[in-house]
Amino acid sequence: MKLQAVGSTVKTQIMDHHGIVASVCKDLKIAELVNSRIGSKDPRRVIQPGTALVAMIINALGFTNRRLYLTPQFYQSKAVEHLLGTDVKAEDLDDHCLGKCLDEISSYGVTKLYGETVFEIAIEHNLLGKYAHLDSTSFVLQGEYAHNADMIMDLVPEGAEVIEVVHGYSKDHRPDLKQVMLSLSVSGDANIPIWMEPLSGNSSDKSSFHETITNVRLFQKQLNLKHDFIWIADSALYTADKLLGHNNMLWVSRVPENIKDCVGLLELEDNIFSWEDGTDGYRCAEVCSNYGNIKQRWIIVSSEQAYTREKKTFERLIEKQVAQAEKDCWHLSNEIFNCEKDAGSKVKEIQKKYKYLNLLPVIAAVAKHAKRGRPDENSVKEFKGYQVNITLSTNDAVINRQLRKKGRFIIATNNLDYNLSALAILNEYKDQQCVESGFKFLKDPWFMMDSFYVKKPGRIAALMMVMTLSLLVYNFAQYKLRQALLETKDTIPNQVGKSIQNPTIKWVFQIMEGIGIVKVYDNSQNLISAVVTDIDELRLKIIKLLGGSINEMYGI
Repeated sequence: MKLQAVGSTVKTQIMDHHGIVASVCKDLKIAELVNSRIGSKDPRRVIQPGTALVAMIINALGFTNRRLYLTPQFYQSKAVEHLLGTDVKAEDLDDHCLGKCLDEISSYGVTKLYGETVFEIAIEHNLLGKYAHLDSTSFVLQGEYAHNADMIMDLVPEGAEVIEVVHGYSKDHRPDLKQVMLSLSVSGDANIPIWMEPLSGNSSDKSSFHETITNVRLFQKQLNLKHDFIWIADSALYTADKLLGHNNMLWVSRVPENIKDCVGLLELEDNIFSWEDGTDGYRCAEVCSNYGNIKQRWIIVSSEQAYTREKKTFERLIEKQVAQAEKDCWHLSNEIFNCEKDAGSKVKEIQKKYKYLNLLPVIAAVAKHAKRGRPDENSVKEFKGYQVNITLSTNDAVINRQLRKKGRFIIATNNLDYNLSALAILNEYKDQQCVESGFKFLKDPWFMMDSFYVKKPGRIAALMMVMTLSLLVYNFAQYKLRQALLETKDTIPNQVGKSIQNPTIKWVFQIMEGIGIVKVYDNSQNLISAVVTDIDELRLKIIKLLGGSINEMYGI
């Protein structure tokens, strides 16, 4: 917006929360770290790849669902020079500029660039935790993509990472669409995504989890980083040939319930175990295991909430089985069989369908008069065959075994340090939700990159890096604000006005909506003054709590 004054021009530009995102990127030195590794040093180049990358992160965290090719439009009303540098114009951030940045990321190696950048950030800001949580998710794509390996290699520069866009097991429940996978590792109190790997759409967690851990450990070795994680993942990690076959690291994993030893423990009665009560309705008991010839601690976990939920589902299943079995038995009772053996075989066939029910058959011979109507006095009944009458009852032994499994699961670890209690291991495993919340963030419908539209597989992989860096910036800003509130024993109001110390940064972004910059230019379009407007008391508190270059960004 422009306001014409005598001898000057006044422009108003939007700042909102974008100043927080830009400042966090600056404090983390994202542009510097990326520029030091990729991009040409040609002085004629207006936008360096690091700047283009930060521009995409700001766009991604703008929560406007603005697609990548509309980035110039996104920045048209924003204080671009303030956010990205004095030499940057909105029109410079076109699809050629951003596409070139994605190609350069792909050429360097997406995972390599991300690892080098984020590990340097994590070490400088002391963000690495003792544990690393690992999981994967799928992103569905629409459109035509090269699926032949030779075709893909024609589309990417030599040395770039290659992923295939193919059909696979869709975690988004869209098996009709092609997809790619993202493997993500999160660590530390700030839930920083310390590692990301784009994977082909048909990748399996049972293989990719181990490959990711191997890659991270090799990368740490190259950095001479002695910090080794304790890896936490779901049951896909627990494989006899990989995890237990190469027992050279500490890990915590859920035990697959198709393992015979696991099933046996889950079906045991409560009084067999010595339970230790935790919080939120959890309790656990510990046993020793030597499964796969590896000494482990198996922690049987019972959740009261999960038991109640699963018990109701199970009872509904039995009700449906009873209703269906009654229909099958009624139809069966109207059939006539030639021999008792045939009748018994049919009963066994039906019994296989209902493992939670007992079918008690009574097979009787059937004799009828040859003619219809009232029989004569001398009429003799003729043998017709056999009929079955069934009495239904519940199979209480099987049902009780199943009920004992409800709300239970087993966590295994090769960490034999018994100073670390079973409850502590359980709590660490429950923190696996930090990865899942990251996936939820990346798939938020307001997130700019909730669907892919670029055609080159290399650009898709690079775009996934942009997404993960956006998650890093988001989580770091949120952690920084929450830590500041705890240290100062201060609060800010939530959406309903309640004072809290753990706000989401997305809510803070909404609070910052409406902040702008008023710039005054002379007749030669030289900047005379720039004033950040609409900084009220709450917004000022947030800016000061976040600190760093954010104060300068908002003119504090």
